[in-house]
Formats: sequence, C-alpha cells, structure tokens
Amino acid sequence: QVRLVESGGGLVQPGESLRLSCAAATSAFRAYSVSWYRRQPPQKERELVATISTVGGTTYGDPVKGRFTISRDNTKNTVYLQMNSLRPEDPAVYYCNARPPILWGEDNLWGQGTQVTVSS
Repeated sequence: QVRLVESGGGLVQPGESLRLSCAAATSAFRAYSVSWYRRQPPQKERELVATISTVGGTTYGDPVKGRFTISRDNTKNTVYLQMNSLRPEDPAVYYCNARPPILWGEDNLWGQGTQVTVSS
C-alpha cells in the first residue's frame, strides 16, 4: 500500500512562511487527488485546507485563500503546501490525504501529520 510521508512543520513567528511536503514512494501518486487538512485542538474534526487534482486544479479553504499555495511535482511524487503570512490562528497538525481513482477500489490514504506552530 502507498505510504504518505509528511515533513516541513515547525515553529515560526507570525508573518513567516513554511513549506510542507507530502511524499509517496510510488509514481502512481500522480493519479491521486491530494488534499491538506488541519486539526486544531480542541477540535476533533479535520478542516480542509487545500486540494490539488491530478491535472493541477486547485481549491482552497476560505481561511487560507491568498496565503497558502498547493502544488505537486510528479517527478518527485510529492505534493507541497506553501504557507505564507502565517497567522496565530494557523497552528495545527497538518495532514496529507490522497484519494486514488475510484475505479481502483482502494482506500484513501492519510499521512501521520506534521505540527505547525506560530508564536511570537
């Protein structure tokens, strides 16, 4: 089964940037639609942050529009989330989610999560 590995989280000050990465060890990753979610305690539900389709179409949640950019590099089997102008309300555990084509009959995949902290 494809495994997702996230990286890039950390501690930054308000206004600074981070780039998260979601990597898979298979070229089949290019066939997956991929989203970034975040969970901010004490909430139990994950919030959809951004999505990128297999052909590069993107959508964003309202709180991050204009600040975050999702992209993919199929040569590296990696999806990125560039987060600029980070705000005190952005800290969360960020998760990568990958959805295979429906016809494959496979489950959605989740990464282990990466912590983003914004503090002055």
